Amino acid sequence: MIIDGRKIADEIQEGVAREVEKLRERYDIIPGLATILVGEDPASKIYLSMKKRACEGIGIRYEEHIFPERVKQEEVIKRIQELNDDERVHGILVQLPLPPHLDEDLILEMVSPKKDVDGFHPINLGNLFIGNENLSPCTPSGIMLMLEKIGVDLKGKHAVVVGRSKIVGRPIAAMFLNRDATVTICHSKTKELGEHTKQADVLVVAVGRAKFITKEMIKDGTVIIDVGINRVEGKLCGDVDFEDVKGKASAITPVPGGVGPMTVAMLMRNTLIAAKRARG
Repeated sequence: MIIDGRKIADEIQEGVAREVEKLRERYDIIPGLATILVGEDPASKIYLSMKKRACEGIGIRYEEHIFPERVKQEEVIKRIQELNDDERVHGILVQLPLPPHLDEDLILEMVSPKKDVDGFHPINLGNLFIGNENLSPCTPSGIMLMLEKIGVDLKGKHAVVVGRSKIVGRPIAAMFLNRDATVTICHSKTKELGEHTKQADVLVVAVGRAKFITKEMIKDGTVIIDVGINRVEGKLCGDVDFEDVKGKASAITPVPGGVGPMTVAMLMRNTLIAAKRARG
C-alpha cells in the first residue's frame, strides 16, 4: 500500500473548513494564523506559501511577519508578544530554522502556549510526554492520523524511530508510547543501525539523508513512514529508498505526497483548536 497523504490531508482540511464556517456563522469568529519568517531561506518561503494557500482555501485569516536576516532578537520577541496580545490571532508559527545569532529555544518559548500551533513550547511538549496531547507538533500528529486511517493498531507493536529531533523524532516517540507501542529511538551515534530497523513493525525515518534506508534494513511487512525531503539530481526523494523497499514493506509513504501535506493539514487543525479554546 502506498499511503496517500494528499488524500488524507484533503479530508482533514475539508473538515476544518466546515468547522471554521460554523465558528464564523455562530460566533462571528474567524480563526487567525500569524507566521514569522526571518531571512530569505528559499525552502522556508515555499513552506510558508503552502501554509498561506491552505489558510485561504479553508477560511483561516493569515498574516505574515517578515524580518531581515540580521534582525535583533529583541525585535522578534517584541512582535511575538504583540501577537500574543492580539485577540484576532489564535495561532503563531515561527518558521524554522532561524539564523544562528537568534536563540531558537528562547524565541519559541516566547510564543503563548495557547497560540503555539506548532506544538514546540515546553509546556505543550511537556503535556505530550505525560500523555496529554493538546497542541502537539504537526508532523508527528499527522503521522499518527495516517497510521490510524490505514488501520494500524499500535498496541504492542515495535515502533522504531530513526532521528531524535524535537520536531519529529522525540515527539513521535512519545506519541507511540501513549498508544502502548514499544519504542526504539535511533540516531547518528547508534551502532548497528540495521539491526534495530529490522525489528520494526512501524519504522519512521527523519534524518535528512537521501535513500538512506534500503530493503536490507527492514523486515517483510514493515509499515514505513518517510519524513525526509531531499533533492537529488533535481528530483525530490525521501530518506528511504522507495523503489528498493516498496516490494518488501506492507505500506509506505511516498515523497512527495506523503507526510508533507499532512503537516500542513494538522497546522490548520491546530489553529482551529486554538480558536475554539480562545472562545471557550
